Amino acid sequence: MCNTRHKMKSLQCLMFAVFCSVAFGDTVVLTNTGKEDGSNLKLFTEWWETSVFYQIYPRSFKDSDNDGSGDLQGIIQKLDHIQDAGIDAVWLSPIYKSPQVDNGYDISDYRDVDEIYGTLDDLKQLLDEAHKRGIKVILDYVPNHTSDQHAWFQASLKNDSVYADYYVWKDAVIVNGTRTPPNNWLSEFKGSAWEWSEERQQYYLHQFSVAQPDLNYRNPAVVNELKDVLTYWLDFGVDGFRMDAVFALFEDAQFRDEPPSGDTNSGPEDYGYLKHIYTADQHETLQLIYDFRDLLDKYSANLSYPRIMMTEVYSDIATTMLYYGTYSGSRKGAHFTFNFWSFILGLQKGFTSTQLWGSIYNWFNYIPAQYTPNWVLGNHDQSRVSTRLGPENVDALNILISILPGVQVTYNGEEIGQENGEVTCEQGYDPQAIKNCSTFNQTSRDFERTPFQWDSTVNAGFNEGAEPWLPVSQKYLETNLESQNVTGINSHYNIYKQTLQLRQSFRNETGYFVLLSSYANLFVAERILSSNNDDYVLYYNVGDEAVTPSKYIAEANATVVIRSSNSAYNIGDLFNYNGTLLAREAVLVRLDK
Repeated sequence: MCNTRHKMKSLQCLMFAVFCSVAFGDTVVLTNTGKEDGSNLKLFTEWWETSVFYQIYPRSFKDSDNDGSGDLQGIIQKLDHIQDAGIDAVWLSPIYKSPQVDNGYDISDYRDVDEIYGTLDDLKQLLDEAHKRGIKVILDYVPNHTSDQHAWFQASLKNDSVYADYYVWKDAVIVNGTRTPPNNWLSEFKGSAWEWSEERQQYYLHQFSVAQPDLNYRNPAVVNELKDVLTYWLDFGVDGFRMDAVFALFEDAQFRDEPPSGDTNSGPEDYGYLKHIYTADQHETLQLIYDFRDLLDKYSANLSYPRIMMTEVYSDIATTMLYYGTYSGSRKGAHFTFNFWSFILGLQKGFTSTQLWGSIYNWFNYIPAQYTPNWVLGNHDQSRVSTRLGPENVDALNILISILPGVQVTYNGEEIGQENGEVTCEQGYDPQAIKNCSTFNQTSRDFERTPFQWDSTVNAGFNEGAEPWLPVSQKYLETNLESQNVTGINSHYNIYKQTLQLRQSFRNETGYFVLLSSYANLFVAERILSSNNDDYVLYYNVGDEAVTPSKYIAEANATVVIRSSNSAYNIGDLFNYNGTLLAREAVLVRLDK
């Protein structure tokens, strides 16, 4: 068997590895954007391309006034933690004025802050304090729908001459004398995507909650309104936007029924029951995303750094790439669209080294060379990575994504290995889940949204004792930032900080990322930097049994630079190829020249 061994330094060796991968599937050489021959490596030149973005769920982050809900002043109080960790930018889940039916994703005023979180002055202070620390601030942007309490929708209900066509309205279909919805479209939150309005005597479309009517982007006035919202916040001083659920912006103009998906696990009321060929990823949606990017690029033209957009799309991987822009590069879209395929959709608990290898390769295989990859372990809609993939894997996965080229995204709490919390249906807020308590444990997103665990004091330091909006996890005494942020201990948090410090040395570097091996649950990946030939290799035992690396990888002098919290190695030790890697142990080494 052709098995690539260390130490590979020349381009010829790298190309030999590619030949081996074609023949045997065990080694693939990748550049910082994709599979190339090394003659035209992409240089990361813009601030965001190598940044670590930190998603803050504001209501659960830090409660400064002890009213049970996190707020902007709480985030300001914790900016030093964010700076200490080595974060480059924070993304705030929605803080706009909202009835909070869907935890802020139902917006009643795009240009104001909800009183739960504070005021516009508080947001301005947050921007100033973050920028003083070199931290960018990204706002969530929800373009698909508003709250049914938004002034636009209230006017549209009345068939106001200006706002009548701001939302998607359709007449009922009468079947045997019975009023029925215009077609069979389904809501992500279950049931028909159409809601009858007695006042207007028509149905309105809501692809999410009934309280979230879809905007009508076939009306140019709506497009202009939402562009004006972007400009308003850019003028306010924000550094960019995370755009929510953009796949749903346009629907089929003919309102045709969608075909069954064939998913036997979905009932007729479930979103998965239909194949969403007329309500998701329409051609017009992509064109609007490209227009949003044009607006940001024009706004940024005379600024010292670009304002950016990142998009949320749970579409197939080929379609996801179109949100970056056209394959030819003639139209630009999102600076990056979230990679859910590698670590969220691509892996399940008990994953093998081969599955991990494939989940990374798959993204590189699809992304056009001119675009920048990104790596995401979790978010507010997914069980926390410690729960979903196992707390024993957190260190290894944080180390791995730190050496992958491109953008890294961290959901608050991942830096300490925080797990899902404990929430009952009666305590929950997730609108799609609390409708049916019998399935709450399977459908609720509240578990990953419980308060951040700062320390071992009352309510994990989230506040001073008031009942939090969601309960603090019972695990906070064993997992909290204070206990892990101790100099010299090998904790999740200190490992996370080490990974971000190492990433600093990769900034603006061309080079290679090499998937070397996935033999017998030994996952091996390599990052080679072009400027000085620094060579870092990650050895990660994905399995339940100890392995001996020398059985699969040739020996080379190597110094340990980062190791998982279950490792007996110390930083600076020589790596012992003839020793054993424990189950779930990960060791990142620098090969000696």
